[in-house]
Amino acid sequence: MTDTKTAPYAALVLRLALGILFLAHAGLKIFVFTPAGTAAFFGSLGLPGWFAYVTIVWEVVGALALILGVWPRLFAVILIPVLLGAIFTVHGAAGFFFTNPKGGWEFPAFWIVGLIALALTGDGAFALKPTPIGKAAR
Repeated sequence: MTDTKTAPYAALVLRLALGILFLAHAGLKIFVFTPAGTAAFFGSLGLPGWFAYVTIVWEVVGALALILGVWPRLFAVILIPVLLGAIFTVHGAAGFFFTNPKGGWEFPAFWIVGLIALALTGDGAFALKPTPIGKAAR
């Protein structure tokens, strides 16, 4: 049975945690690897370098949407392809465990599970702009 009094706060905690993780991940690309370095890395994977900039913007916008609660259920789903891309281009070949050299796909996969859980659970407490999907069904 779901506790309807606390479930919105659980979704809020999940939303904030996921958003902060995405901000940190984007910050790594911006401040540590630099956008140009990230573009070069994407190029080394056979991806177009410009796609690194799209990914950085995607992560920052998605992170802010989750943290602020702007269509959070929708943005949870929209962020999943970023992590699938990380699994299929970098982490998948390294095996399951994230402690493996080059990091396995364990952490990005778990991150996807968190995003799916948020999308299914709801926007959470204090969402500034709740997701409009499903309003007709309520």
